[in-house]
Amino acid sequence: MPATSQRRRRIRGLAAGTAVLAAAVGLTAAAAPAGADHRTDQRADRSHGRTVDVQLLSFNDFHGNLEPPQGSSGTVEETQPDGSRKTVAAGGVEYLAQALRTARKGHPYSVTAAAGDMVGASPLLSGLFHDEPTIEAMNKLGLDVTSVGNHEFDEGRAELTRMQKGGCHPKDGCFEDGKTFKGADFPYLTANVTDDRTGKPLLKPYTVWKHKGVEIGFIGVTLKGTPDIVNAEGVKGLTFHDEVATINKYAKVLERQGVKSVVALIHEGGMPASTSYNYDCDSPGPGDGISGPITEIAKKVTPKVDALVTGHTHQAYACTIPDPSGTPRTVTSAASFGRLYTDTTLTYDRRTKDIVRTRVHAPGAANRVVNRKGPKAADMTSLIARWNKLAAPVAGRPVGHISADIPGRGANTPESPLGDVVADAQLAATADTGKGGAQLALMNPGGIRSDLAYAASGGEGDGVVTYGEAFTVQPFTNMMHVVDLTGAQLLAGLQQQVSGPNEASPKILQVSEGLTYTLDMTQSGAARVVKDSVKLNGKAIDPAAAYRVAMNEFLAGGGDGFPAFKDGQNPHVGPSDLDAFTAYLTAHSSAQKPLDPPKADRITVVK
Repeated sequence: MPATSQRRRRIRGLAAGTAVLAAAVGLTAAAAPAGADHRTDQRADRSHGRTVDVQLLSFNDFHGNLEPPQGSSGTVEETQPDGSRKTVAAGGVEYLAQALRTARKGHPYSVTAAAGDMVGASPLLSGLFHDEPTIEAMNKLGLDVTSVGNHEFDEGRAELTRMQKGGCHPKDGCFEDGKTFKGADFPYLTANVTDDRTGKPLLKPYTVWKHKGVEIGFIGVTLKGTPDIVNAEGVKGLTFHDEVATINKYAKVLERQGVKSVVALIHEGGMPASTSYNYDCDSPGPGDGISGPITEIAKKVTPKVDALVTGHTHQAYACTIPDPSGTPRTVTSAASFGRLYTDTTLTYDRRTKDIVRTRVHAPGAANRVVNRKGPKAADMTSLIARWNKLAAPVAGRPVGHISADIPGRGANTPESPLGDVVADAQLAATADTGKGGAQLALMNPGGIRSDLAYAASGGEGDGVVTYGEAFTVQPFTNMMHVVDLTGAQLLAGLQQQVSGPNEASPKILQVSEGLTYTLDMTQSGAARVVKDSVKLNGKAIDPAAAYRVAMNEFLAGGGDGFPAFKDGQNPHVGPSDLDAFTAYLTAHSSAQKPLDPPKADRITVVK
């Protein structure tokens, strides 16, 4: 979902000058950036035996969360020895960087990798500056390599290339006087994303980490379905190929080069049976506690690949799934937003140049909490302060007041209280005849990126909602569209929430006040939407009638598996979703009368 010209106008005043500086990238054990530990411990290597343990530190789906995430987005669940669960505050790049640096100590062979979505859908501190602060932070904390995620395409292929190679933003210029964005010190890998014009990968398909005779190849892919979940303009001219076929292809390429130890960085994931980060998903047997797309991928990827680092679903797991030969292989994911990192031990055989894996032993892996009670990395504290100073004129402006937490991303229910607020805001912004004449609004749940926390971490005062916090909830600044849909098309769209590509992992649209219906999850596919229950202001939807429906441009283009909405007629383009949201908060709340969390009772769910 690309940034709009409207957001660019907001931040242009913060930019100064335009210059381009290409930053060469490669994966080596070269000197670490200033302020960070060396990526591999430089003490004398005492491992002179046939095998050596290589530490693989990994994370995924950081999404520009430099500061600790708000609400439930900034916590993880931890299962205690007695079976109870404890909530632990986690995340923030100050803590993540320090945790990684501490973990590397005593490990002469250590490599740090990620599985995509480092940027995109980011809070204002990063998103306002087109995620340059996050790339700078990743350079400093010693990230060695990452695959691309779908959100790396939010602002299009040219912007992804700029994240890699550097240079100031083509429209907003440089954000700091005398400084040109240098780009990523680490390679972004796009093995399965090819340019239609050349047929070649958009960026490097693989890279090889080398240290003291040890060589490990990394292949990076994103999910094949990326074009279905990002704005079409962002992936124009690109083809996304099958993950398994691509990984298997480049594993052979690496083998021909003499590289027999291989790790796949896959921006696709699964769903563990428990939400606890330390859940044993190999109980009762390998892979029994995880489901979703990654399970089939893991079963088909060639045994030449020794470990799979995954992402996308924002879940935490460290599983073992048998490869096609029946040998156990680790499949890991470290939740999201820098709340966890995964520590995996790869036993490297110097003679065979391969990772030791047998039917009874696979590389050991465990997720570690980035606990906010731990020490902070001073260079990250300085980085955050520097960018916050630039963002302050925009970020700190109050836009509303709330009486309590309003859960959104962290609600864990089909309908969230914040989803109701966002949908109501979009209806309010487009309901007038001259503004589109909308009768209802629909919001995709994935576009709501956070909660609204009553006691925010910014210290601006309990219950105050700042522009920066609103931006964190709605960071895409998509333009609102109002279109004519027939009742039949509206019903088809509601059915697509729970059928077709969304049947296995439903995407329940957030609906504005007045639209009600029943979702029967005991049924399958489209039958889950009880047709006779769908009503607008108490009146049953007429399949033949026309309705004015507001939605963001992503949904209006059929994104997230909603092709029914592409057929909308008589479009009217309104304000951005962010402007609609902030305007609603301002109009419907005050310090004396803050906005209460909605009841979230518009969708009745039968389980």
